[in-house]
Amino acid sequence: MTLLLLEALGALVLLVFIVWWTMFSGRKKGELPEDVQRERDQDGSPKP
Repeated sequence: MTLLLLEALGALVLLVFIVWWTMFSGRKKGELPEDVQRERDQDGSPKP
């Protein structure tokens, strides 16, 4: 039973890491570059 819980915990940690990596890789401090932000503002897209 313990092994099953450890395996589930490992899978959860891996999932969280993959999501974090895909969301923030390549961004300085996790923010969009200023030029992309300006393009969004000019398009009239709603801000999140």
